[in-house]
Amino acid sequence: MSLGLLSALVAALLTGSATVLQALGARRAAPDPGHGQTAALTGALHQWPFLAGVALDMLGFVAELVALQRLPLYVVEAALSSALAVTAVGAARTLHVRLRRSEWAGVAAVCAGLVVLALTAGRDGDGKGNQALRLGVLAAAIALTAAGWAVARLARARRAPLLGLVAGLQFGVLGVAVRVLPSPRLPQLLAEPSAYAVAVAGIGGFAALTLAMQSGSVTSATAAMVLGETLGPAVVGVLLLGDRTRHDAVPLAVAGFAAAIVGALTLARFGDAEQPAPAPAG
Repeated sequence: MSLGLLSALVAALLTGSATVLQALGARRAAPDPGHGQTAALTGALHQWPFLAGVALDMLGFVAELVALQRLPLYVVEAALSSALAVTAVGAARTLHVRLRRSEWAGVAAVCAGLVVLALTAGRDGDGKGNQALRLGVLAAAIALTAAGWAVARLARARRAPLLGLVAGLQFGVLGVAVRVLPSPRLPQLLAEPSAYAVAVAGIGGFAALTLAMQSGSVTSATAAMVLGETLGPAVVGVLLLGDRTRHDAVPLAVAGFAAAIVGALTLARFGDAEQPAPAPAG
């Protein structure tokens, strides 16, 4: 197994496990529902499982960076969507969430899709794009940040899925921005648009996702996020960065990618694991 693929799978494992730990910490905090989201977050920050989950998220991001430097974007993003499968299995064992047959099928689809992608993936494209692309990812990150603000302020209907989509697109921009970074050295990074795109997209995506989770259905927000963070980078990687599959393996790669995404969407309700359980009646 290549270092890039191993890093992508480790990132998914860490991110999915982080969600379960954060859920466990949030449930242990068990704040009074009348105290609102701020009290819930403050209480969770005093729980070691929640803090451990945040630490795993940070380690998962580092593993993602390693994968993005070595694999086609479509493989990395599909692998990251498998974090929902990790969350589903972890929630079933740790939080005693019951998986339905369709969700076990989703886990199987994600795993099968990733195996196919691993077998069909070629080398990532040879390069970092041009200056126009690097400026483009920064412009996209700024535009999506503005879009997230507008949705949060103006939208009433379907706010959660719209914000989830904005978050997913931001995370997709983040992946592209990391991929096109020409040099990791600090002096060069200060003048590099894609370096600023990493910061803007990361912060904007986290903010949009947080607002989405507070605005309505976490399931619909998670599903929209999965679509946004996988499809966009895959298209950019293939069309602009030269990502390719192995010779004559395009149909299999497309099937594997589709299976992984459909499986992840089937498991989208496990974004709800981040939320505290409702207080029992009486």
